[in-house]
Amino acid sequence: MSKQLLIMRHAKSDWSVNTSDFKRPLKLRGKSAAQHMGIWLLQNNLLPDYILSSPAERAKNTTQILVKAMGLTSKQIHYDAQLYTAELRDLRNTLATCPLNAQRVLLIGHNPELESLLECLVKNDLEIPSNGKRLPTATVAGLDMPQDWSNLTANCAKLLFIMRPKQLLAYQ
Repeated sequence: MSKQLLIMRHAKSDWSVNTSDFKRPLKLRGKSAAQHMGIWLLQNNLLPDYILSSPAERAKNTTQILVKAMGLTSKQIHYDAQLYTAELRDLRNTLATCPLNAQRVLLIGHNPELESLLECLVKNDLEIPSNGKRLPTATVAGLDMPQDWSNLTANCAKLLFIMRPKQLLAYQ
């Protein structure tokens, strides 16, 4: 099996709650979307063996719901504070820390940085959706990756899929 990267933007957050950006929780719709995406990943045999997540509340909640839906344990989650305010080079540096034996990595974080990473890794394979958003909330992009997590250069990956919650019949 070649290495794969699953890039997921956190699920829909609740802006009506008066709290800091870091502590913003998920909306009910976001919780449902995260659960459905986890079930979809499980049903399609896309279980990660290594999970990296931003520690921001909305990303953390997304990760926990997703992991539960996939039947995995929280021991597989690695929270990285750098992912909250990450820039493209930070994301690449974080991915470079993945164990060499990690075959499928799930990265859960925030836009616009995740879209920048996706564009960098697979620019030639990307179409721009009509709404301009490649990674709306709770969307997962699957990429075929090089064997070395520390050698991620522009256009080094191949886009396998982009799955949005609204594409899942059960979510609609």
